[in-house]
Amino acid sequence: MTTTIQKWGNSQAVRLPKAILESLLLKENDAVEIKAVNGSIVISKAIRNRRARVSLQERFRDYTGEYDCEEYDWGSPVGREAW
Repeated sequence: MTTTIQKWGNSQAVRLPKAILESLLLKENDAVEIKAVNGSIVISKAIRNRRARVSLQERFRDYTGEYDCEEYDWGSPVGREAW
């Protein structure tokens, strides 16, 4: 299949045919990774970092320790933060 690079705002773009996207199980707003490899452009589905989407409750799900909130002593003011 042949297509054309076209202007899109201040960038250049290539439209991907629906049939190709469907065959790769890609849809609108999916994250993709773009690489230049041996003179070719390779577009692949991005593997998102699962940890970046873990909620605070999930992060502490297995925490069994006691939490005792206390004030932290940062020491004497130094520089402009004392203003």
